[in-house]
Amino acid sequence: MIKVGVVGGTGYTGAELLRLLASHSGVELRIITSRSEAGRPVGELFPGLRGVVNLNYSQPDADALSGCDVVFFATPNGIAMKEAPAIIKAGGRVIDLAADFRIQDVVEWAHWYGQEHASPDLVDQAVYGLPELNREQIPGAKLVANPGCYPTAVQLGFAPLLKEGQIKSQGLISDVKSGVSGAGRGAKVATLLCEASESFSAYSASGHRHLPEIEQGLRRMLPAGEPLDLTFVPHLTPMIRGIHVTLYADLVQDMSIEQIHHQYEMFYQDEAFVDVLPLGQHPSTRSVSGSNICRIGVFRPQNRGKVVIASAIDNLIKGAAGQAVQNMNLMFGYAEGEGLEQTALIP
Repeated sequence: MIKVGVVGGTGYTGAELLRLLASHSGVELRIITSRSEAGRPVGELFPGLRGVVNLNYSQPDADALSGCDVVFFATPNGIAMKEAPAIIKAGGRVIDLAADFRIQDVVEWAHWYGQEHASPDLVDQAVYGLPELNREQIPGAKLVANPGCYPTAVQLGFAPLLKEGQIKSQGLISDVKSGVSGAGRGAKVATLLCEASESFSAYSASGHRHLPEIEQGLRRMLPAGEPLDLTFVPHLTPMIRGIHVTLYADLVQDMSIEQIHHQYEMFYQDEAFVDVLPLGQHPSTRSVSGSNICRIGVFRPQNRGKVVIASAIDNLIKGAAGQAVQNMNLMFGYAEGEGLEQTALIP
């Protein structure tokens, strides 16, 4: 049984993390912090957790957090980089669900996140926590940078062909759509029901801060020095949760759709949380809602030289809290699917 702390358990990601951890047989939730909700029962803020998480929120306490085996940061960007060093120094391990340790270039990180990095010495120690592509490094990690939701769906979609050099690394296009929960639980005019419902729009088309994280991950799949060119455009869709990614790439040489599909099946044949759909089937966000699954479909329109990959995940689970628990399982020797057995919600 490992002692677990959660910093920032009041957002949608934090609530999902608590829900998953509460069902994990190897976890003892010790502390859940929130400056704004300190003293309030978790089940009062999130009635769905009544009788499941029987703790009150508390003020962040460095000593209490340092007594945990692992601490999750489900906080805004810029918090974990200030508080993680003390936990790691005390012998604890950290899983950061924000972006503080995802990008290896701290100058690049500062450009996209608008602040100077407080712990640049820890960035090189951080392990990028996308298990399907980086499993070997995660068990020994003291600090795991949990990937972003868009980067998870995009990298899992491109990986089988890009790593094998079967698609060109230039001219890649990622057209992505996200539910409104991806914007967080804070009150914002753009995500009010009357603003977001019955509407659909792109945003940050000139540059989104997940772009450098995605490009960093894709470059790791390429031979050193090979150029990468990716166009990444996100959209806000009028649904609560889910991400759907449509990826476009040019084939290096002729491959039948059957060969492409077989490549994906072989690449992910041992991955419990990636489901390659039968030929001709399209993944949907509903089919992964509430689960830690990434569903992928592959297509070759008009049998021409371009391949289309469709990838769907739940942004709060495989794109955040579920992936964090998956990483914790690898770090502490649990079965990778422990606490993540939930199937998708129907309807």
